[in-house]
Amino acid sequence: MPSAYLIQSYTKISLYSERLQVVGLNEESGSEEVIREIPLRELERVVLDQTVSITTPALCELMNRNIPISFLGFNGQIIGGFLPPLNSHGLWRQKQYQNSLDPKSVLTFSSKLIRGKIYNQRRSLQRLSLNRNINIEKDLQWLNQILFNVASASTVDEVRGYEGATTARYFQTWSTFLPKEFPFERRSTRPPLNPVNACISFGATLLYNEMTALIHLHGLDPALGFLHAPENERWSLALDLIEPFRPVIVEALTLDLFSHKILNHEHFEKKNGGCYLNESGRRKFLAQYETRLERQFLSEFASCRTTLRVQLESCACSFKAALEDPEKFEPFLMN
Repeated sequence: MPSAYLIQSYTKISLYSERLQVVGLNEESGSEEVIREIPLRELERVVLDQTVSITTPALCELMNRNIPISFLGFNGQIIGGFLPPLNSHGLWRQKQYQNSLDPKSVLTFSSKLIRGKIYNQRRSLQRLSLNRNINIEKDLQWLNQILFNVASASTVDEVRGYEGATTARYFQTWSTFLPKEFPFERRSTRPPLNPVNACISFGATLLYNEMTALIHLHGLDPALGFLHAPENERWSLALDLIEPFRPVIVEALTLDLFSHKILNHEHFEKKNGGCYLNESGRRKFLAQYETRLERQFLSEFASCRTTLRVQLESCACSFKAALEDPEKFEPFLMN
């Protein structure tokens, strides 16, 4: 159990020996009771609903064990968290700052990330077309051509332009595989306007939060991006590094949830002008998200059995190592 998602409203978490004890309301009896105990030795990360309370001893023990904690807001967004104290990585951060000011390095990292993303978009659509027996050869050929164009791009703005065009074309094709009762006309974010966008946004938030924690834990600055220029109030490098994972984790999971009828309209609610997963919907989403990230597979590129969660950390490590030589950076590629 590498991840604990505690999203039942108003539960209380305390430290009991080497376990987290979760106390919540029993709806049948109307009294509080222990609903779960989680061994700390099995944990790698904790995500809490904003109504959940946690004691200081439990919080400190999680920090001592290098376990990051995040809080989910009512709209499914990460509103904050706690990270273990970092070791000193001053020289690595200095290399990161130097690379971020070098146009050649910025272009190299950005190009490799977007080539990885387009490759994975194309591969995802190819698999879908084979499984559903739907001909999308023109779309696949177009994506393949853009993949070659990105490799010869001479500026980061050119790379960003290709990324925007391919994502629009990709979503247009990807949406044809959704059930008719869940239409998807376009990507909408703040706020998501329909159930499909709600799932994509929630999945992207979880992925972004995991990558942010990994970047912190490996001693780099998650705010200093390359493809995504640094801006206040966002972790630009985390946005960079999750790009190749979006088609494989976020969009693939969203499609599965609707295609296999794991989610239906009862799992969403309208509020604040948008559409969001309700508590029941988030529970189902999180269960499938964990299953996808922890499922083992044989990677043709890593030449070993691995998981998507391991590959997330490998991507952060590859980026860090490539600060010595950006040409050595290897983004995640799906089989």
